[in-house]
Amino acid sequence: MKTGTLETGTGSDVTSHDGFFGQLRIAITGGTSGLGLALVREFSARGARVAFLARHAEPVAKVERENKNTHGIVADVSDKDAIYPAALQILGELGGLEILINNASDLGAVPLALLADTNCEDLEKAVATNVLGPFRLTKALLGALSASVREGRAALVINISSDAAVTPYPKWGAYGASKAALRHLTGIWNQELSVEGVRFLSFDPGDMDTPMHALAVPDADRTTLKTAEAAARELITAIETALTGPHSSK
Repeated sequence: MKTGTLETGTGSDVTSHDGFFGQLRIAITGGTSGLGLALVREFSARGARVAFLARHAEPVAKVERENKNTHGIVADVSDKDAIYPAALQILGELGGLEILINNASDLGAVPLALLADTNCEDLEKAVATNVLGPFRLTKALLGALSASVREGRAALVINISSDAAVTPYPKWGAYGASKAALRHLTGIWNQELSVEGVRFLSFDPGDMDTPMHALAVPDADRTTLKTAEAAARELITAIETALTGPHSSK
């Protein structure tokens, strides 16, 4: 899949609104590489206040220095003990939250392996990052998102998905199965909480020219891949649509 796909509650296309993102407080996981980094840059350029998470201190500090209105947090979403401290830092810095983007991902075994050759530990690692991390962080931030609804503001959780969540590709077992679980959780979250004003969306950005894709498919023709920046802009348009289009709860 080469084009970005948004699932659950989309509306019609809208143009960029002056000051629209300047009103938003956004948290992004995996914010120092690939799509996450592109999102931090795009949101920063649009005036949003952004808290982003990543595992390593040096790139976190670098991204924070280079992008205004951003705050970097060193945290590994696969570590359950890191989730609540990270959530507290997000809210302490932003003072609230309108949008959470669960972007951090793990391939599992690298090089990619058949399921019969996949270690249990590699599957556990993919599930911890791609399923349990987003689940725990979402739970930790639900109170802040609900508070935004009560204040008449947006409340949106976006989980980054993949066509591997739908199509069973050989050697993508750990990644695909964990992303399928995340996709299903997203739908259930939305069924349970959209009536209260907190909405959940899955976004498949398509095949991107990112470090993760290079790990997964080292011999890929990069000229055929979408840039992370293009995918980020697609997601930003989708967010505007979700929050201001005819299907918006606003």
